[in-house]
Amino acid sequence: MATMTATSAKAAGMSKDEKFVIFASSLGTVFEWYDFYLYATLAPFFASLFFPPGNDTAALLSAFATYAAGFLVRPFGAIIFGRIGDLVGRKYTFLVTIVVMGGATFLVGLLPTFQTIGWLAPILLVALRLAQGLALGGEYGGAATYVAEHARPNERGFATSFIQTTATLGFFLALLVIGLCRFYMDAKVFAEWGWRIPFWISLILLVFSVYIRLRLNESPIFAKMKEEGKGSTAPLTESFFHYPNNKYVLLALLGATAGQGVVWYTGQFYALFFLIITLKLDYVSAYSLIALSLLIGTPFFIFFGWLSDRIGRLKIILAGCLIAAVTFFPLFRGLTHFVNPDLEAFAEKNPITVSADQSTCNFHIFVGPWSNFTQCDRAQDFLTKSGLSFKIVSVPGSKSVDMTIGPTKVEGWDNARWTAALKAAGYPASADKAKVNWFMTELILVIMVIYVTMVYGPIAAFLVEMFPTKIRYTSMSLPYHIGNGWFGGMLPLLATAIVAATGDIYAGLWYPIGVAVMTLVVGLLFLKDTKDVDITSGSGVDIQGSRAPA
Repeated sequence: MATMTATSAKAAGMSKDEKFVIFASSLGTVFEWYDFYLYATLAPFFASLFFPPGNDTAALLSAFATYAAGFLVRPFGAIIFGRIGDLVGRKYTFLVTIVVMGGATFLVGLLPTFQTIGWLAPILLVALRLAQGLALGGEYGGAATYVAEHARPNERGFATSFIQTTATLGFFLALLVIGLCRFYMDAKVFAEWGWRIPFWISLILLVFSVYIRLRLNESPIFAKMKEEGKGSTAPLTESFFHYPNNKYVLLALLGATAGQGVVWYTGQFYALFFLIITLKLDYVSAYSLIALSLLIGTPFFIFFGWLSDRIGRLKIILAGCLIAAVTFFPLFRGLTHFVNPDLEAFAEKNPITVSADQSTCNFHIFVGPWSNFTQCDRAQDFLTKSGLSFKIVSVPGSKSVDMTIGPTKVEGWDNARWTAALKAAGYPASADKAKVNWFMTELILVIMVIYVTMVYGPIAAFLVEMFPTKIRYTSMSLPYHIGNGWFGGMLPLLATAIVAATGDIYAGLWYPIGVAVMTLVVGLLFLKDTKDVDITSGSGVDIQGSRAPA
């Protein structure tokens, strides 16, 4: 990344100081995303470590809920650290966030499992995920603002696009470290203690990141504003309770970051979980495919950031949302066809029907000790984790949950008998690697990563340019982290629950498609581009592209 940064920056005619600002800000943020996404990558694995056994989908939903908890708290981190960043400064604020993130990640590697301390294990895990979420809520806005306030006006999209690569590079780094551990370690050893190694490594990355960031100076635009006494004394109030700034925050969320968030998490995380959980591809192969797609796609962040300096930010973001919404269904069906053709053929030849009193079938999202799983829930869980779609037939008053697979009917829910019925019908328990079309699978994954780069590459510059300097950190951080932390971060959890409830392995895609379409409509109707805005002045930009008072 350092080489790519230096080379591209030189081509753009940047000074040595500008290169170092981009490098230092980006490198620290890569490490922070690495910390945050270790859990995301291992979420299916963590289900068996930190949650009670007995219902695989319930445990998986619990793991995803804990994963989502880190995202749900990110807007609160944006508020807390955004306020500090607008009052105290950009540099020291995102120096604090990286310490919190690195410390919490290291402690995850020391946690005892459910088998050792029971429900205290997931409670402690959630607490650390919340700390990570708070830290990340303050990190991104600080890094993006810091780089943007150092960049030249006609290169702002290009300069901030390096910050946009950090999430993907952090995810790639997490996949790489985990993949190496799984490759060189016995599966049993990895399950017992080897999974802790990637979390321990974060301590080394933390020390290096702090050293690099201590060498940075404060943003010149912020320093000048403070010297002139023009800073805000109440950035939260001015951002969220003063018109028109509060209007811009809402429009930034609904017309840009919400759609960007779901396209991002579908193309990277949901695709990974779909390969492993639904299509039964082994972990190493799935990690390798996703990692390669990220490696191939990452330069497009820079390309679309550069392009946004020429044609505008908003049209690229909205085009990405539109294309993703139109193509997600055929792309995921294509993954099924090319990754596990045996599963696809089995599903076509053996339609499955589940007959039950539908009033006993529950929609589970946040799973915990309070959850009550009925026979219908367990039956749906069984088929969902098998990667099979099924039709639900309601039989009011029925005490039995029956499965019909092709001509065979199995009366009453029973794991062993349902497993035997699937096996007798020729169900493939795992993807046959000899039948995987690796090229087409990788091509589909790269296409989805390019969607990610379209919506994410220009977003930092777009958000920075929407708000005045004195409240920029606070104002841009909140819509970004609600869009990504809530709309995007909830995607694996909601999509998994939707699949289990509907019996359709593709039904979870309706969530990102719906949000992307909403963003497209709001963005087209109410937002204008920002690329020519002067961010050194004390005012914001209204939705018509003219200057507005702060």
